Amino acid sequence: MRQVVLDTETTGLDASAGHRVIEIGCVELVHRRYSERSFHRYVNPERAIDQGALAVHGLGEGFLAKQPVFADVAAELIEFITGAELVIHNAAFDVGFLNTELARLSELPRLAGLPRDIREICEVRDTLALARRMHPGQRNSLDALAKRYSVDNSMRELHGALLDARILSEVYLAMTGGQVSLSLDAEAAAGDGAASAGPALLDREGLDRAGLDLVVLAASDAELDLHDAMLERMRKESERAPLWDRLAAAEPDYNPGLSPD
Repeated sequence: MRQVVLDTETTGLDASAGHRVIEIGCVELVHRRYSERSFHRYVNPERAIDQGALAVHGLGEGFLAKQPVFADVAAELIEFITGAELVIHNAAFDVGFLNTELARLSELPRLAGLPRDIREICEVRDTLALARRMHPGQRNSLDALAKRYSVDNSMRELHGALLDARILSEVYLAMTGGQVSLSLDAEAAAGDGAASAGPALLDREGLDRAGLDLVVLAASDAELDLHDAMLERMRKESERAPLWDRLAAAEPDYNPGLSPD
């Protein structure tokens, strides 16, 4: 399973009002593990940047004017994400901006083969929608989720697409890997004007697991051999059978690699 965690920075909040993408950051996960591949480009928006957006990401017009335009990075971006599941926080925002940028390329013959909607080449998973199902009534911004799942975002003084994609990838893996915070999230809940109902996600029976796609990794033959060697060492050093041997003797059908369910 190949996933690409994606984030963008823009000149403003509304693509339909002419705002443009100025930065794209992608981190690749393969079977829920980091690969060595990423994608990061700054983009010349060919327009002014709203002051509110500038305060968020700090990318000035002078710096961006020296960067390639979207048409010059589009093919490379599409090649990188094609066939992957995109993991995006508030996906409607980033997908909307990228699709608007792709639509502008329709009159360029050299880019005629590019899609006009990234959903044509990728599945899209919205971590904001997932977080709202998992943490109803609580703050679910990327910063709030990073705090909830103990993901270090201390370097995030300003938003940056690649940094935010990396933080989101760690948050997403924590959200979907069964690890939960025991924090009452009282401070976060107070920010939304909602009272905390108790420790986050401890009610496992009530958790909505729709959209979660967990991967079970079986031990390899080499890992099983190492395990057997460790058991043999335990037998010799403790001069008694390890727990696995005793359980196997008491229950011939016992398999420590299987869930009791």
